[in-house]
Amino acid sequence: MTKTIWAMGVAGEAGEVVEKWKKIVAYKSGKISAEDLGELKKELGDVVWYIAVLADSLGLELEDVMQTNVKKLADRKKRQVIKGAGDNR
Repeated sequence: MTKTIWAMGVAGEAGEVVEKWKKIVAYKSGKISAEDLGELKKELGDVVWYIAVLADSLGLELEDVMQTNVKKLADRKKRQVIKGAGDNR
């Protein structure tokens, strides 16, 4: 049950980041104020926190998760498939 809450927290907080970004684009022509930046920073921190606790609850080290992602992206860049569809390109 707890893992589900952490996963939903990631989605919920990511949604809050997108909502703040939408308002910046829609109502401020994409101009980010210092206040906007501070609010985005808080929401991004919440996303990272939920990701960290979710990883921990799964027995994964956040550092290892990030290193795996860096390696995956480096491999895609090397093979020139950074852009495209599919998880395992």
